[in-house]
Amino acid sequence: MDDRNEADRTPNPIDVHVGARVRMRRKLKGISQEALAGKLKLTFQQVQKYERGTNRISASKLYEIARALDVTIADFFEGLDDTRTEDGVAETSTPYVHGMMVTHDGRDLANS
Repeated sequence: MDDRNEADRTPNPIDVHVGARVRMRRKLKGISQEALAGKLKLTFQQVQKYERGTNRISASKLYEIARALDVTIADFFEGLDDTRTEDGVAETSTPYVHGMMVTHDGRDLANS
């Protein structure tokens, strides 16, 4: 039986933020999850888990993702706020931007 409580299974907000940034950059480049997975020698399901923040991205894999998407590693942390919640976890300052940027209209707006 799993003794972990519900909070232990909740993705870390930083992992969610980085994953959302990976997704946004991938979509802005017009690359499918399958194509990115192929470049990284992963399954598209693993890319999905990274993008949701369900699975953490290792430093070496984040480096590979940055190279595959032609961005810097720092781009994945952009928008991360330095403020902390009571439990010491960093909060993202612009979650609504990620939601917009992964839509077709959001990409059109960014590219105009």
